[in-house]
Amino acid sequence: MARPKPVTFDKVKTVADNRRVRFDYFVEDTLEAGLALSGTEVKALRAGEATIRESYAEVRDGQAWLINANIPEYSHGNRLNHEPRRPRKLLLHAREIEKLLGAVERKGMTLVPLSIYFNRTGRAKVELALAKGKQTVDKRNTIKERDWKRDKARLIREKG
Repeated sequence: MARPKPVTFDKVKTVADNRRVRFDYFVEDTLEAGLALSGTEVKALRAGEATIRESYAEVRDGQAWLINANIPEYSHGNRLNHEPRRPRKLLLHAREIEKLLGAVERKGMTLVPLSIYFNRTGRAKVELALAKGKQTVDKRNTIKERDWKRDKARLIREKG
């Protein structure tokens, strides 16, 4: 039997990227979720304005929500402009939500967004990660490994 291929998401335009997640957490699993957005939110995202640095996702009443993601008001919007830090509904299947809820409740994991992007069809998507928090020692080891890789690459470049 052939090995399954790793999941790759169809990212055409990345709007926001949370690179800090891989430093603060051990990423166990990733999945793609849609976002329920209003018109001015989509326009602000297309302009490339969003931050997901302090955001996280949670499951409430059988629905998944993206909390604390900042999509600033659209500059050419009128009085119908959106609220920048409002909770946004994540569009997932019921089975996916149950799987996430089980991992968060039983294993003590966290749902964090890795990136917000547009796919080929022009839909705004969020790449979510099921992650476990790192201790300070683990973070030090990550820094040590990163520095060693950088030094090793420099040595190989110099020696030829």
